[in-house]
Amino acid sequence: MIVDSHQHFWDPARADYPWMTDELRRRYGPEDLEPLLREHGVTGTVVVQARHSLDETRELLAIATANPFVLGVVGWVDLTGDVGAQLDGLAGVRHQAEDEPDPRWLLREDVQRGIAAVGEAGLVFDLLVREPHLPAAFETARRHPGTKFVLDHVGKRPRTDRGWAKGVAALAGLPNVSCKLSGLFTGHDPAGTVELALDWFGADRCMFGSDWPVSTLAADYGETIAIVGDDEDILARTAIRTYGLEVA
Repeated sequence: MIVDSHQHFWDPARADYPWMTDELRRRYGPEDLEPLLREHGVTGTVVVQARHSLDETRELLAIATANPFVLGVVGWVDLTGDVGAQLDGLAGVRHQAEDEPDPRWLLREDVQRGIAAVGEAGLVFDLLVREPHLPAAFETARRHPGTKFVLDHVGKRPRTDRGWAKGVAALAGLPNVSCKLSGLFTGHDPAGTVELALDWFGADRCMFGSDWPVSTLAADYGETIAIVGDDEDILARTAIRTYGLEVA
């Protein structure tokens, strides 16, 4: 069994994605991904937010309802608002903290209250961070030991390491943090990054994620699976366990 724990859908004609490059600026929908899943024997996926929008979160939930291969939704919610009222139907929550000018944004009091509410609801909080944000990510996960956190893209390994390895290894030392082996081909040293992540987290806290369609900039779908190996925890069990997915 294979579960893709990290993929996206979007339509730039309907909404703005400030981070998006021209190469990705077209619609990617379920009809584009489903043939790839069949080709590579992928049972289901977790679709992840790509913009700070409750409208997008609702759209992703609707897509999941209409497409049985979507097993879970990691959506965006306003962490500074009434978080509990925004969580219905979600498996997890993500905020693109990497885009916040303040690398300590996650530690804001109002954001911390929101993350606590996510944990109290039994949901996962995905950490989308880069090297400068890793200390705040670590402190956040340490403060909320009962909340499950998932580090996306192994913290986006930079070509020049000024604290990435130390920061990711510190996160791995917290038992409530898992790691997505995702976004590898658009980063530095994909194979070496997988090896380090497995050393730090172990297979039982690592999960495969394609990061499709961002991954299409550097690899085909099969390559995103092949690089993580054939361990059953990585390919499916960790994602199912972490996000509480129901697989037929």
